[in-house]
Amino acid sequence: MLTRRATAFFLVDALLVLAFVLIGRASHNEGVLGTLITYWPFLAGLVLGWLLLRAWRSPHRIRFTGLGIWAATVVFGLLLRVLSGQGVQVSFAIVTTIVLGLFLLGARAVAALIRRSRSRMA
Repeated sequence: MLTRRATAFFLVDALLVLAFVLIGRASHNEGVLGTLITYWPFLAGLVLGWLLLRAWRSPHRIRFTGLGIWAATVVFGLLLRVLSGQGVQVSFAIVTTIVLGLFLLGARAVAALIRRSRSRMA
């Protein structure tokens, strides 16, 4: 069962992946279709990661959940790009890995800091 917390973490993950795509697409001046074409493989990778890891059980964990979702999003996203005929250059794969790592793991790190701060205040 998805809790509000798990749903929120998934939506943040999906928005961060979309932000990655939008930042990358901004330099290419392509329309909405180009964004969707770039977004869907990484969104599918994110969903697969969530399902394989059953991330809803502990969506906030950096070590298991965060690292696994990051890896799944990158690996499946790049694989789906290749299988769908989209190009994957080495430089794109490196940037994808770094940026999605910063986004997906960073969001969990920020959430952990907020949780710690709130628990100290209580």
